[in-house]
Amino acid sequence: MNQYIVTGYDHKDEGALERRMSIRPHHLDGAKALKESGNYVLGGAVLNDEGKMIGSVMVLQFESEDGLEAWKQSEPYITQGIWETVDVKPFKVAVV
Repeated sequence: MNQYIVTGYDHKDEGALERRMSIRPHHLDGAKALKESGNYVLGGAVLNDEGKMIGSVMVLQFESEDGLEAWKQSEPYITQGIWETVDVKPFKVAVV
């Protein structure tokens, strides 16, 4: 199983948070489906100094790069343009 850390930062314009919140239920539905299929390890929102969501971090795992690419094609924060930047790097969860 290949693991990845995904860091997405939202656009910074005035309506960015409102757009995020309108798409968030679809994003969370996708995360739930990933968890049920064993592809979701953990995730959460990146917050600014005021405690407002400005991005996301997710640790995902897939059998192949094809699984990762399929997720990218269906992730609402990507397909709906919520994230301005998305960085995906190979990752290995440490067992402690």
